[in-house]
Amino acid sequence: MRIAQQVKPIRYSKAYAAEVLDALASGAPPMIITQNGEARAVLQDLASFEQSQEDLALLKLLALGQREISAGQVSSAASVFARIRKTIVA
Repeated sequence: MRIAQQVKPIRYSKAYAAEVLDALASGAPPMIITQNGEARAVLQDLASFEQSQEDLALLKLLALGQREISAGQVSSAASVFARIRKTIVA
């Protein structure tokens, strides 16, 4: 489905709120809500939102790891496992 078909004015979302929510819950793509002709918000179902938040968190962790690697803040696997063994034994 094209994005243009998912762009709706705020008055549409008000008038058809129940139908919009039902459509989103049944797998419709996110809806872009406009106000005064400008895109102002995106409506999406809760499961998709939660998944995108989890995806974003993983991407942030990857970016953090890349920065640490670039800064030379790394440890060898052998030294990490040695620290783990010391912690378990202690």
